[in-house]
Order: sequence, then structure tokens, then C-alpha cells
Amino acid sequence: MPALCRDCLTCFAEGRRCPSCHSPRIVADAELFVLSIAHMDCDAFYASVEKRDNPDLRDKPVIVGGGQRGVVTTACYIARIHGVRSAMPMFKALKLCPEAVIVKPRFDAYTAASREIRAMMEDLTPAIEPLSLDEAFLDLSGTARLHGAPPAVMLARLLARMEKELRLSGSVGLSHNKFLAKIASDLDKPRGFSVISQAATEDFLRGKPVSIIWGVGAAMRAQLERAGIATIDDLKRWDQPDLVARFGAMGARLWHLARGQDTRRVAPDREVKSISKETTFDTDLHDEVALDGHLWRLADQVSVRAKAKGLAGRVVTLKLKRADHRILTRRHSLHDPTTLADVIYRTARPLLAQAMSAAPFRLIGVGISELSTDQGAGFSADLLDPDAARRAEAERAMDRLRARFGPGSVVKGRSLR
Repeated sequence: MPALCRDCLTCFAEGRRCPSCHSPRIVADAELFVLSIAHMDCDAFYASVEKRDNPDLRDKPVIVGGGQRGVVTTACYIARIHGVRSAMPMFKALKLCPEAVIVKPRFDAYTAASREIRAMMEDLTPAIEPLSLDEAFLDLSGTARLHGAPPAVMLARLLARMEKELRLSGSVGLSHNKFLAKIASDLDKPRGFSVISQAATEDFLRGKPVSIIWGVGAAMRAQLERAGIATIDDLKRWDQPDLVARFGAMGARLWHLARGQDTRRVAPDREVKSISKETTFDTDLHDEVALDGHLWRLADQVSVRAKAKGLAGRVVTLKLKRADHRILTRRHSLHDPTTLADVIYRTARPLLAQAMSAAPFRLIGVGISELSTDQGAGFSADLLDPDAARRAEAERAMDRLRARFGPGSVVKGRSLR
């Protein structure tokens, strides 16, 4: 059976250890060197970047996220041993792991690392479909002749290069379609490399819970359970017309995925519809000055993301959650799309002022939508705001300094509120 050493990249016929370096970290499958659809997922990405940038955190449980009333953005694997999971309320995470070190997210650092990983992927194939900063699908069909090696070898080389050059690890799933590649990438984390071949698909899916299907969340799972469907085997007992009659278009999708069938292509041009950032407070906030400081920081983070993606937005949205959990949203359309933090902030600021009668708030968020690649000047010439051009140039100068000296090298006084 074809096998590959994940440490020295030696290809060999079969065996439990690499014949060259004797490493037990091998991956083997009859279809190993013909499969070409992959999903790469970084391991605890945000927490890994924090540990890389601060060696004092290396052996400690690290949680990246908000305060007591926030949620866990990412937890390192040490914290996960204690039961901490992404999206878990922070108070619950701290009960499970009271010794954890809480780190506030630094999205500019994560974006920079993501760009470096993306550049490494682009050395392998242009067919990359990013799902977030830390994961993406890759289609390496037809690249073996270009690289002189099959996709499996190139993917193992990518993981090794990430660890050597960026000191970040990832896990790869390799299969014959996107559905199975994404499942495979989660089978052997961290530093994993798993394969689900076409021949092994039916056996792999047999007996698996329906929750293994990407997109089947708690609500959909409850609907399926009411229909007596808890496993993939249960799904396969239904005829496709009956599933469609019961669940609509989702029924057809479930019928195909239960059989390991997924014809979606890796789409490099997958459209990003919006870019946003929000934060939950430890205590409900009524202080407009404090809210203003949060608004600026969020606008700056949205701007960093937008600039990294080369996108600008024409609609600015402010999101507020009241103490009674009611959500308020306010939108304002700009004359020209923008990527500038100054413009995003100055557009959202009057919306916040208008909503202050509904304070206190437990959450504030800001975002941009109606995205395009037309970044232009990023602001509209306005006789009532003659300083707009000067502020735009000042922000671009700050961006150049941050790129050269690091994301924390320049901050605005407003961000210290």
C-alpha cells in the first residue's frame, strides 16, 4: 500500500515506520497518490499565534476571547483537555480551566499569519477556497507534473514548511471531494494528515452520526431526530423524494452526502458578503465615551481585515445588544466604498449617538457590506469635512508603519478609552 512519511517526506511501499528516518508518523492508503481535493485547517490558530509570539505562554492553557461575559474565540489544546471549546461562554470556560491565561484577540497578527500561509498555498495551486483566516480547501488536480510530486507529498511539504518558517501547525484532510476532505482534516488533530479514499467512503460513513455532516447544527439535528434519523445509516434508508418532501432542498443534499457524494468544486472566487467584528462587555455599558472607544477599536479591526482581503464596503452597519438581549441594528450607505477605519468609525459614531436612549448595552459590533474591490480614495470629498483627505493619508501612513514595525507600533489615543 502506498505510504508517505510526514516527517522526511519519503514515499515507500508499505510499513508501520519510515524506512529512511524510522518515524511512525506515516500516512498510507491505496489511493494516497491519486487523490487531489484537500482541506487544510490550522491547529488552534489564534492561540498558536499567541504562543508563538509570546514564548512564556508555551506550556500554559491559553484562551483567546473576551471578558467574563464574552465567549471563547479559540482555546489551545491544553485548555481543550479541560473541556474548553470555541464559542463557549467565558465564565463556563474559566470554571473548567481556572488557571487559563486569557488573551484578547489580535486580528491584525492573525491576518498577517494567514496571508503568509495563503502565499505558501498559492505556491502549490491557484485553486484555493478560503473559509476563514485559518482554513481553506485546495484542489491540486493536475499539479503533479508541475511539482514533480503527487498532491499528498506537496500537502505534507506545506505542513512542514508552515512549522519551519512560521512555527505554526496545521492538519490536512485529503479525499475525492470537499465534504469528505473537511471531515478528514479533523480526524487526527493536531498536526494531522488523514485520508478518506473513494473505496473506503462507504465503510467510513457507516454508523456515523448525522452531525458529521457540515451544516447540520442543533436545529437541523432536532428535525432529523423527530423523523427518526440519527445516523448516516438512517439517512440512507430514506428515498430521495421522501427526504426532499420532508426537508426541501436540504433533503436532496443529505441524500447525496450520506453516500459520500459531493460535486461542489473548489471555488477560488467564493464571494465574501460582509466583514464585521463585535465584542461583549463584562458589565452592561451606559457610558458613551467607553462605547466610543470600543467602536473605534472594532472599526480599526474591520479595516485591517478589509485591507488584508483587498475589499471595501459601501454600507456600514452598527450592531448593539441591549441588556434584555434585544438586538438593534443601524445601517448607513456611503457614496463611495471604503476600507478606512476613520470612515467606518465616523459613519457608525452618529448611529451610536442616536441609539444611546436604548442603553445600557452588553454588546457592540460594527461591519461593512456591499463589498467590492474598488477601494478608490476610501472617502468622499465633502466641503463640510475638508480634513477627510488628510486623515485618510495619515491612516495609510499608520498602515505603512504597522507593516514595517508591527501591529502595535502605532495606536490612536481614541483606542485607549
